[in-house]
Amino acid sequence: MDKSIHLVKLSVGTESVENLAAWQATGVSAGPDGLPRHVTRMWPKREQEILNNKEGSIYWVIQGKIQCRQRVVRLDEVIGEDGIRRCAIVLDPDLIRVAPTLKRPFQGWRYLQIADAPVDLTETRPNEDVLPPELSAMLAEIGVR
Repeated sequence: MDKSIHLVKLSVGTESVENLAAWQATGVSAGPDGLPRHVTRMWPKREQEILNNKEGSIYWVIQGKIQCRQRVVRLDEVIGEDGIRRCAIVLDPDLIRVAPTLKRPFQGWRYLQIADAPVDLTETRPNEDVLPPELSAMLAEIGVR
């Protein structure tokens, strides 16, 4: 059985999932192929475990809660203007909302075990409307998913 893992990352300065989507839509974060990417100094040592899982994703922490994820397409090498090798985490453009889950601040990115990843909202409630973000956040604060 293949081992698989996700990443989790703070989206600093982002107000909402819609705000993240709007920023990515500007193309500022896009690579040469037009896909959004996040460039980081550290290359994930567990690269194969992220890419083995066809749903290997980066989970975005927005306003203190994991609120959405994007599938990791691949990891590209990027050499900065300073000559330093960096990792571009290339992402699927679709943002998938997940059950809001509180997450304390941290620096950089972290690994997220498959079992600890919040469930997609569409999986948990396929026939229901998505709750307004404010209500969903309040429910997450009291531990209701």
